[in-house]
Order: sequence, then structure tokens, then C-alpha cells
Amino acid sequence: MTKPCYLDDPNLGELEKSYLSHCIDSTFVSTFGPFVPEFEAAFARFLGAPGAVSVQSGTAGLHLALHELGLGPGDEVLVPALTFVASANPVSYTGARPVFVDVDAATWNMDPDAAELRVNERTRAIVIVHLYGRVCEMGRLAEIARRHNLCIIEDATEALGSRYKGRPAGTLGDLGVFSFNGNKLITTGGGGMVVGSDPQRLSHIRFLANQARREEAGYFHPEIGFNYRMTNLEASLGLAQMQRLHEFIESKNRIHGIYAEAFRDVGELQLQAPCEGADDVVWLNAVTIDTAHAGKGIPEIMETLKQRGIPTRRLFMPLVCFPPYFEGHREEAYPRAVRLYNEGLCLPSSTLNTAAGIRRAAEGLKGLLAKRRPRSALVSARTAGAASAMTGGSR
Repeated sequence: MTKPCYLDDPNLGELEKSYLSHCIDSTFVSTFGPFVPEFEAAFARFLGAPGAVSVQSGTAGLHLALHELGLGPGDEVLVPALTFVASANPVSYTGARPVFVDVDAATWNMDPDAAELRVNERTRAIVIVHLYGRVCEMGRLAEIARRHNLCIIEDATEALGSRYKGRPAGTLGDLGVFSFNGNKLITTGGGGMVVGSDPQRLSHIRFLANQARREEAGYFHPEIGFNYRMTNLEASLGLAQMQRLHEFIESKNRIHGIYAEAFRDVGELQLQAPCEGADDVVWLNAVTIDTAHAGKGIPEIMETLKQRGIPTRRLFMPLVCFPPYFEGHREEAYPRAVRLYNEGLCLPSSTLNTAAGIRRAAEGLKGLLAKRRPRSALVSARTAGAASAMTGGSR
């Protein structure tokens, strides 16, 4: 019997059940208790970061990071055009304006040259997204930020374990944010984490996430805060997942290696490329497909693979296509983001997959391309059609 393929399903087992049971037995199931600080400490140790603050989601983490850095009305923040909408929405929460930047054709991450062209006197920060686990070209983006006095918020929600020139993703900017949604490398069911090098900033973020409550003064709230705390139930699951993190990273690396080998000589399939200096943990393997050569569009390819038990997902739709962010933008201004969406496909990448399952997914996609007519036959058919049109055709 053929084993199923998994797109991005979580990897949970007896260890996770044990930790959750321990948390329930302790009765510390809400936001107060020992599991949250233990999880934060374990996460900070893994990154080699001075500290970490757990939050309710990656989106909440981005909102707190932007708020802490003082972004507000009248400010502009550079955001890549190709990413999940949660990279841009928190900018809007602060009252600032997201300004979109096209991406590099090979890495699919923010193009530094395009980013610098978007900087003006209102630009205050850059939200850098390490898309699908591939780290950005941080050297050049950091130089642009220094030159223009901009803050850097790293959206590392998909990049846990990835490194740039030896340094962990999420520790390369002013503040870094991670997600523990059910499909991420490790999960707490939901949840996220904010990391940074400034203890005072992190302390204030923790304060804001707890409704800006000054606990020593009782229910006293000197600032407007947020209810963005992680629960101990979530943190206990995170602690179990942290024990398996290296196992998950090894699995992700094996999965990517199988795809890379399978597609090595297939010109119609191009995996997302690393930037120089990157050591990536690819969270979600994705390819662009020469749909013209394949003779099939992405929806048709997805449906065919689905019928064969191979789940897939389209790349993120460019943010400039959405009504809240469409005004003043033209899709033509972001040609690479639009092309990647039109030709891109995410492939099974869950750590639940066996090597055989990943090979089956890779061969399934290659098989669809192999069924096309050879290019010479396509040329001959077009030539024959043109000749027939000139002679009036025959029946």
C-alpha cells in the first residue's frame, strides 16, 4: 500500500502527549506557570540569543516588534511583494504604510536593488521575510538599512534553523519574529516568539503583551497594551518539540536533498535558490514550472497531482493583488513576484514524509512534464498549422 504524502502536517507523538499531560496535571494551563519561561529559555539557547518573549502568534510578534520600534502614522515600511499577508498587516495595525518591493528571481526574497529604490524620507523600517526558510541577502539589506537609518524586523516565521554566514535567522536585525503555527518546523498549535539583543526592548515587549500591566501595582496599566501572551499548554507542547528540533532539521535537509537531486537535470523545474552565505533549513520546498513548455497551468498540475495522492499548494499571491493593498499599485510593477505566483508550486515537505514518499512526489511532478510533446513536435505542429492556414487547409 502506498504511504500518503504530507504537505506541511505537524509531527506529533508520545513525547508531546507526555508534556501536555504533565502541564494539565500541574493545572498551569493558562498564561501563568513554569512552562512558558522554560520554553522561552530553551528557544533563546537554541538561537544563542540574549532573550526571547513568547506571544500568541507570529502576527502578534510582528505587531509588537513594529510597535516597540515606534512605527506609526506617516511612516513607511518596506515589505516584499511575495509573502504571506501577515508580513504586511501588522504594519497597517500601527498606522504605518507598507510599501511593497519586488523580489529576486532566483531567491524569491526581497531584491536589495529594488528595495533601495523605494526608500524615501518617510521610510522607517524594513520587514525582511526569509521566504519558505531561505534567508535573505542580509549583507546588502543591512547596509541599505544602515545607510538610511532604518530598523530591520526579521520575519523569520518560516526560517527556524536557517543561518546567514553562521548567524541564525531571526538574530540578524533589530528584532526577529518566529511562528509556531501547526505547519511550522516546530509547533505549539499556534503561538510565536520575539527575539532581540536589547534586554530593555524585550522586557517592554513582554510588558506590552500582558496588557501593559504593572504587576507590582496590581491591575495598573500605564500604557495601551495587548493580550498577546502564550499559554502554558502551548509552551509545554513547544518544549517537547524543542527536544526533537534537530531531528526535524535533519529531516528537512534530507527532503530538500531528494528534491534537488530529482530536479537537477530538469530544466522546466527550478527550486528556490539560496543566497550566498546561506545555510538554509528549507521549510517548504517550492519550484517554478515552465508552464508554457509543460502545456499545463498550475491549477491543472495541482489537480492531477492531487488525484495521485500528492498534495501541493500555490505560492503566496503577491500582496499587491489584495484589495486592502491594491490602491496605487500595478501588478506590472512587480513582474517577478507575479511570475513566481503564476508558475510556482509548493511540494510535500512535512517531516512526516518518508524518503520514498518524497521521491514519489518528485517523480509524479516530473512524470507530468515527461508526458508533454517534445519541443520539436510542438514546433512541427505549429509549422504544419501555419502551412495549412496558408493553403486553406484540408479535411
